[in-house]
Amino acid sequence: MDLDLYTYLPVLMFLAVATLLAGVIIALSYIVSLKKPDTEKNSQYECGFEAFSEARGRFDVRFYLVAILFIIFDLEIAFLFPWAISLNEIGIFGFWSMIVFLGVLTIGFIYEWKKGALEWE
Repeated sequence: MDLDLYTYLPVLMFLAVATLLAGVIIALSYIVSLKKPDTEKNSQYECGFEAFSEARGRFDVRFYLVAILFIIFDLEIAFLFPWAISLNEIGIFGFWSMIVFLGVLTIGFIYEWKKGALEWE
């Protein structure tokens, strides 16, 4: 069993250079970055409420509800594109299957709307 370790030398050199470069980049980011929090950095950004000190605070359930609704309707769009492209091949059965699918999603959307899940207050 003749194992020539010199064939692995380029791979080891690549790993060494990559590790060294990653370490240098991380070290430089800590050295160069500004660590001066001000009122603008601590102000509310996209979440909609004031920043707080503890990261494990409770979120309002409306954030989760909006996220779930987004996923549901995002999946609807994900199913619509391939359906629209292959509409000629799938025929009338595929057309009516998608109409039923869209009907169920529309009923769910109307239900959420009537329950007030889309109202933010």
